[in-house]
Amino acid sequence: MDVPSWLEIILRSTILVFVLFLLTKFLGKKQLSHLSFFEYVAGITIGSIAAEISTGLESNFMNGIYSLLIWTAIPFIAGLIGIKSKKARSFIEGTSTVVIKDGKIQEDNLKKEQYSVDELMQLLRKKNAFQVADVEFAVLEANGDLNVLLKKEKQPITPSDLQLDVAPEKVPQTVILEGEIMDAGLAASGLTRGWLELELEKLNVAIDNVYVGQIDSYGQLTVDIYDDKIQIPEPKPKQSLLSALKKCQADLESYSLQTDSEVAKQMYKRNAEKVEQIILKTEHLLMKG
Repeated sequence: MDVPSWLEIILRSTILVFVLFLLTKFLGKKQLSHLSFFEYVAGITIGSIAAEISTGLESNFMNGIYSLLIWTAIPFIAGLIGIKSKKARSFIEGTSTVVIKDGKIQEDNLKKEQYSVDELMQLLRKKNAFQVADVEFAVLEANGDLNVLLKKEKQPITPSDLQLDVAPEKVPQTVILEGEIMDAGLAASGLTRGWLELELEKLNVAIDNVYVGQIDSYGQLTVDIYDDKIQIPEPKPKQSLLSALKKCQADLESYSLQTDSEVAKQMYKRNAEKVEQIILKTEHLLMKG
């Protein structure tokens, strides 16, 4: 009994979906992230072969499968050769090209890569570099990405430039999801349900109205609620902490003036100086919100 053509197309297409999925998994994530020239050509051809096998009823199905296997094996083997040989890797995947050096465009390299100045400027703007003279070094990678190093005086100031110690950032934890408390997130943050309920009470928000609730690296709860018309007051715990530190310093200095004991006076002064040092080191962080 002959199989109807429409049914054969459905069967072929279904099989090919799984075959292509397995072949792509075999090639690895590189096929999805960035392709070499070899892999790009192979990917287009594999897609064309799969389309022909799927709908070309007059063609031999197994011959098409063999062709798919060959076109999958070629880039895989080329990748293995590239791992073992730098020359082969450079030939297959290409090499990076310097297009800006010391704030000057390398015209010959740009022409060799067949890029126009307009295309280079567009790539620079994507990297927040709007002036060529601000760029110390720019490299066009083999996959077409442009990596830019700004001149030292044009780079944003970092805490290390100011010789400031900054606490490491922690991964935010989701503690509420669609009105449900996520105990795993609370445990990872070292907090309890009682603390969470108290924080929600401060925000005047019912847990059922919370779509997503997260705890940042400072232990602060932020919520996104279902009713977007309701304005949630933004808490500022860091400013409160800064105010408390300054009050503590002022109190210690006041106690040192009020006491008649020389030992207590020196103790209050010493601790007031310690609090002042803490304020000087952390004020730039606590003022951010």
